[in-house]
Amino acid sequence: MKKRTMGLNGPELAPLGLGCWAMIKGVYGNADENEAIATIHRALDEGFAMLDTADVYDNGRNEELVGKAIKGRRNQVFINTKVGALLNTPVFFSKLNGSPEYIKSACDESLKRLGVDTIDLYTLHRADPKVPIEETVGGMSELVKAGKVRYLALSEVSGDQLRRAHEVHGLTALQSEYSLFTRDPESGALDVTRELGIAFVAFAPLGRGQLTGRVKSTADLDNVDRRSVFPRFSEENIRRNAVLVEALESVAADKGCTTAQLALAWLLHQGEDIFPIPGAEKREYLDQNMAACDIALSDEELQQIDAAVPRGAAAGGRMPASEPTLAASSDD
Repeated sequence: MKKRTMGLNGPELAPLGLGCWAMIKGVYGNADENEAIATIHRALDEGFAMLDTADVYDNGRNEELVGKAIKGRRNQVFINTKVGALLNTPVFFSKLNGSPEYIKSACDESLKRLGVDTIDLYTLHRADPKVPIEETVGGMSELVKAGKVRYLALSEVSGDQLRRAHEVHGLTALQSEYSLFTRDPESGALDVTRELGIAFVAFAPLGRGQLTGRVKSTADLDNVDRRSVFPRFSEENIRRNAVLVEALESVAADKGCTTAQLALAWLLHQGEDIFPIPGAEKREYLDQNMAACDIALSDEELQQIDAAVPRGAAAGGRMPASEPTLAASSDD
């Protein structure tokens, strides 16, 4: 497995990270803690070091799960956790706090839950519109000086915010949604990250599971599955998107891989600066995802994938109306 360098001065890491949010009951249905921990161990055993979590996931319990899993294995792990969305709120991102005081306090709590002395990549989950981004990142930079954080990143911000933040403290990554179903970053965000030498951490690289082909109708969603609130997971939009996935399945069959592996391989081929973080709560899914790193795609195959899932073809908005995102794809 060929590793990639994160940003200009960041570490060398496996091309894929492991999204840990799906290990919480109620995100993608039921989840088993023992299997989740075994999945994290499998990732580390295979050299896939980046684990993605956030303080707001299950009100800190996801960080605790990660901390439990990595105990005694700290030197094998690259921890990416996020801050800025308040815990104990009924709706994700309904309350944000980007004040330096809050960021510093939240960092201390994350360190305790994770059971570590240093967070490798500290990511601002969402920018607080009430606090200038320069002020927030200035506070985050003090955590780097204090040795509590190694590298900084932002999530779902505009190109202008990214540039302004980068001037305060050099950023290592931008984390935003990117997949065959969500190609918004190609409209500006990737241009800015590449201009500044910042890596791109792609969340939801499998379209929250739709690109795996395992979601054909709302009946495939557990009754505690959070995806039911996403527009792309309405019955009509699932049906329309399933047509795209079926076309992708045909290309995957010719390639001798799964649709999920093909979607990840496509994303990895978009640039050496891209680090997808597919979620996997089971070892079998993780194993399939890791195998995507070894799939080479020809120009003809890339064209076939583009034809199967044209840019902008996915039906439905990528996020619920209750969880608005900032202009991650724009440069304004």
